[in-house]
Amino acid sequence: MKTPVVLLFGFGPFGGEDVNPAQDVVRELAGVRFGGQRVVPGELAVAFVGVLAALSDAIAREQPAIVIGVGQAGGRARIAIERVAINLIDARIADNAGAQPIDAVVIEGAPAAYFTTLPVKAMLSAMQSAGVPAELSFSAGSYVCNAAFFALMHLLATQHRGMRGGFIHIPYLPRQAAAHAGAPSMELGTLSKGIGIAIEAALLSDGDLRFAGGETH
Repeated sequence: MKTPVVLLFGFGPFGGEDVNPAQDVVRELAGVRFGGQRVVPGELAVAFVGVLAALSDAIAREQPAIVIGVGQAGGRARIAIERVAINLIDARIADNAGAQPIDAVVIEGAPAAYFTTLPVKAMLSAMQSAGVPAELSFSAGSYVCNAAFFALMHLLATQHRGMRGGFIHIPYLPRQAAAHAGAPSMELGTLSKGIGIAIEAALLSDGDLRFAGGETH
């Protein structure tokens, strides 16, 4: 039986960018150990078609204890731990394969939504305690990041019930923000630190913390 690992996946550049901080963070943390478990990196194409199969293959191959996806969310100022994946694609821009589905489902016949199974408040608290700007998020959007998040949670709910997973969005890198007037950014070192802290908190937490983390709007 394989020793469990952490499967950490991200994406390459899209939308006209020449870099994706998610890809950089995954590469930075590849091979690092948290809670005694090694991070195994993975990269998904920024494309709707094939995301379910790619995740299924990676999970079957690695047999991870947890799976965490990381994606770029330009315009956000904090590392955002996602709570909900929805069964909806409504692409504002085409993916890297040229597809732009509108009002489509991620997986036919699947539920309308899935919640993450990670201890999101423990992860949030750990990052904030370390001085890393972080927040909870209630929408992963309707682009490829959400599609990957939904596909992941569907796989865990239907085929890998003992496995936990979720998704984290991160801001632009400073070099990207320089081309987007007024856009917030975060240094790669802080992004990697925050994601590492989140991974360790997820591995070491048997349950989640209980404190108010909702929104009023």
